Order: sequence, then structure tokens, then C-alpha cells
Amino acid sequence: MTGAMRFILIDRIVSLETGKKIKAVKSVSLAEEYLADHFPTFPVLPGVFLLQGLIESASWLVREAENFAHSMILLEQARNVKYKSFLAPGSRIEYTVEAKTIEENVSSFSGLGESGGELIVEARLGLRHFNLADENPAMAAVDAELIEGMKQRWKLLR
Repeated sequence: MTGAMRFILIDRIVSLETGKKIKAVKSVSLAEEYLADHFPTFPVLPGVFLLQGLIESASWLVREAENFAHSMILLEQARNVKYKSFLAPGSRIEYTVEAKTIEENVSSFSGLGESGGELIVEARLGLRHFNLADENPAMAAVDAELIEGMKQRWKLLR
């Protein structure tokens, strides 16, 4: 994966109720490379990144609730996505995501992002979680490496 751009859209997890609710924050800096291309004269966090912040928050809620049982947590469905305002550099967004269900391979959530008391984004999400070895047992080592990487990032976020 050399050369691939990686965006991490959660800076810190500020609170967590296992299997129920998570609050996470992201501060937007003008130094973030994607802002140069996204409305250069009016830099704002792209809407897809606002949604990704909700997805990442929900994914951490799943990982923690399931004790990092799965290497893959992917968006299955995003519904009722509403963008209410822009998020400019210098702003901080707080994501609040509540679990409706967290089952072995699927989960569902409602979430919102607020900045300075103003609603920025809201959505309902469905995720699916699995291990690569479920389909190909030879991928077990890759699963273990990915899970270990997520455990290390978890330590930084908490």
C-alpha cells in the first residue's frame, strides 16, 4: 500500500459506553492535504469525510465491544444522511454514535456530528464485520496483523 493516501478522521475518543455509545472528536487543520483540492478558495471538510468520521466512530464501538474479533469492519449501508453545515479549518467536530444493535457480523447505529453546538452531519449506518480468513484460511496471518494494528491505534485514541 505504498503511495496510498490514508485518512484518519478521528483524533481522539472522549467517551465510551461499551456496546452502546461513543463520542469522538476530529480537529480540522488547514494543513490537511485534501483541503487544497476541495474548494480551494473555501476550504471545508468534504461531506464524505464527515460521514467517514461517523463510520470510524461506529467501527471503534464494534471493535471494543467485540474485543477486536474482526479485522474488517465495512460500511454496508448509510441511510438518512443529512449535511446541515460546513466544517472549516480551525473547527472541531464531535461525533456521537449510538448502537442500535451489535451482532456477530452486522451492526447498526445512529450518529451525528456537532461543532460549537451546531449540527453538521447526521446518519444511520449499517456495518458488517468479518475476518479475511472466513473466506480464505490462508489469510489468518493478515487478519492478526490488521487487528494488532487496530489495537495499537486504539491505545493512541484513548
